[in-house]
Amino acid sequence: MKKALLSWSSGKDSAWALHCLRQSGEYEIVGLLTTINAAFDRVAMHGTRLAVLEAQAEAAGLPLWKVPLPWPCSNAEYETAMSAACECAVAEDVEAIAFGDLFLEDVRRYREERLAGTGLTPLFPLWGINTNELVRTMLRAGVKARIVCVDPKKLPREFAGCDLDESLLRQFSASIDPCAENGEFHTCVYAGPMFHKPIAIESGEVVERDGFVFADVKLSPDAVRASGDA
Repeated sequence: MKKALLSWSSGKDSAWALHCLRQSGEYEIVGLLTTINAAFDRVAMHGTRLAVLEAQAEAAGLPLWKVPLPWPCSNAEYETAMSAACECAVAEDVEAIAFGDLFLEDVRRYREERLAGTGLTPLFPLWGINTNELVRTMLRAGVKARIVCVDPKKLPREFAGCDLDESLLRQFSASIDPCAENGEFHTCVYAGPMFHKPIAIESGEVVERDGFVFADVKLSPDAVRASGDA
């Protein structure tokens, strides 16, 4: 079976991509590849705390492949860091990297161009699935995800910190993609069939930074104690 890494954002789409890849049985997922804002120890863009990210990896039964990024980070610095990660992957006999992208052609083309010639095949297990159907399939399967970042130009800031569920979906305007593929919001997944157990989280403060509204999520005290006992 071919080895593959999964580009892991900490959100619902990458989590569902993991579930789908495991179900297909075509690839062995050997790790979660995540870019980390090194200045804040948080997942880039989503703002997920490193401790929550590590709990996700443990619940998924996979090692983290952390790619530290400076802050601020230029595109050149990002590409240098990712190129180094790709070289490490090839050295570990990894043959592919999977992404949770849904329909943005320019994003897919960028990934394909960056991986060309590296020896790594880009995989898009969710590509082209109707996003209205996809998000409801996730929810019916038990995926639980909290909205941790909102673009207030596209979605009311009050949605930050809410769980993504059917009642929330009904509040979205017609212009909002229900999977937020256009950057309307980002999530932190804490339960679902890709995990062997749910992650106990609680909400923290909500802040506005760099034009986005971030709702902090942290491990609950019980989850922290359980991690310390392990």
